[in-house]
Amino acid sequence: MCHQTVCLIARHLEASGIPTFCLGSALDIMQAGRPPRAAFVDFPLGHSSGPPFDAAQQYAIVRDAIQAFEAADAAETIVHLDASWPEGDGWKVSSAETDQGDTRAPRDMTPRYQTDEDRILAEASAAE
Repeated sequence: MCHQTVCLIARHLEASGIPTFCLGSALDIMQAGRPPRAAFVDFPLGHSSGPPFDAAQQYAIVRDAIQAFEAADAAETIVHLDASWPEGDGWKVSSAETDQGDTRAPRDMTPRYQTDEDRILAEASAAE
């Protein structure tokens, strides 16, 4: 599920009195989604809790996220977890390259919506 959708669901649950916490690796999307409380890890997309099969790091990230959840007392708090991808930051370079067939546009802060109704609901929620 995309970060934006998770943020919207979290805000809805919070409005109903259910505490929520999001963990993600797309900071710009999380900031635009304005989750009630969240933790950011600077990892490749799809690996918010760490590399596959690295149970020790996954446990550490979840533990740190729970501690951040307990400490977050301001609305729309995004805590940056201090975690490093095991192979270093090389993934950032390779994910930005377009010579390997990935020709997606770079990220920007312009919101994208699947339908006009989604845009209207998001804008109404942001105005609250």
